[in-house]
Amino acid sequence: MTRILRLAILLMACAILPVATTGCGSTVADWIVRTRNHQGDVALEHKNFPDASVAYELALQIDPTNVHARTGLVNVQIRIADTLFAASKFDQAIDALAKASKYSPHDDRVAGLRAVIEQAEIKRDIVVSNYPLYKVSGRGLRRAYAQLAAQNAQILAALQKFDYTYDTADLGDAIKQSYALNEEVTRLTSRLTQYRQLVESGIPEHGAENLVPPASLLPLP
Repeated sequence: MTRILRLAILLMACAILPVATTGCGSTVADWIVRTRNHQGDVALEHKNFPDASVAYELALQIDPTNVHARTGLVNVQIRIADTLFAASKFDQAIDALAKASKYSPHDDRVAGLRAVIEQAEIKRDIVVSNYPLYKVSGRGLRRAYAQLAAQNAQILAALQKFDYTYDTADLGDAIKQSYALNEEVTRLTSRLTQYRQLVESGIPEHGAENLVPPASLLPLP
């Protein structure tokens, strides 16, 4: 018997019998709350935070005092806030924490994450002021470091090839690739150091000749 059919039977019973004597109103409400809580639990288990939030909120519309729904909603909103924070969506993350705080006003997790986000906002403003192009340069650095995986894979492939060819030329290829990889790591480390210097303090008006200008970081191969 499906949930919809069970609900229809309950509603029909309540229509036929007086609610005061049967408690049908309470029974239907409890069933809806349990169903919504279950839907929220399943969605949360699958890391579907938006659907979990909706399910718990629907349960709370029926029973605002339901402990399971309140706890579930708080946990979900904290997860949502953390996800939004990682995506640099600070305002939306704060909104999610505000919803969590409504149901758990003194939750240390909410207060702690809010403090971290607020500190990140301050640091972001400083970085933007010092070096407006930080995002572009940062993406270039990430792409360049990601390409190191391809060089490392070539070294591993050469070593694996030696396992069945027993040809030391394959080891020689691995050594060449290793030297090239080491040179690239050294070069990127230097660029990374320059990047940190720029986001921390920017380029001063005087003495800029002592620093590598932002254009030298772009584009990164």
